[in-house]
Amino acid sequence: MRVTTGQHHPGEHPHVAAEAAPRPGGEDLGVILARALKDVGKNQKDLAAAVAVSHSTLNHWVTGKRGTSRADPEIFRRMAEQLRAWGSDVTVRELFQAVGRRVPGPTDREREQRLLDIYRSLPVEAQRALVQTAEAMKPGAISTG
Repeated sequence: MRVTTGQHHPGEHPHVAAEAAPRPGGEDLGVILARALKDVGKNQKDLAAAVAVSHSTLNHWVTGKRGTSRADPEIFRRMAEQLRAWGSDVTVRELFQAVGRRVPGPTDREREQRLLDIYRSLPVEAQRALVQTAEAMKPGAISTG
């Protein structure tokens, strides 16, 4: 029997869950974005352009003039990814919590990257064994043993 604590998603490694814990004080979207943008030397216009949302819409979310309930959740994931690419420590979990959304599990791309990272960290013989195991797991694979 496997015992885990907290929310777990297949392919999510343990330090991601710990890193993604909400910040103390439960900051709102405006506070988080203002801090992150200042840290990386960018502004709302830069972020809006990078995530393909109008500056006006982003500004309304930040100032609370417009809610985020109808916004595509992928926008918040893109915001976090872009801010991280610029050097911020903002997480997807943090942004989703700030807008009152259910925190999504890792994307297919994130799970694939995690698997690739694991594969690359293994010695050659273990890499071969992992490939053989994966091949055996494919639909229609014939078991020989």
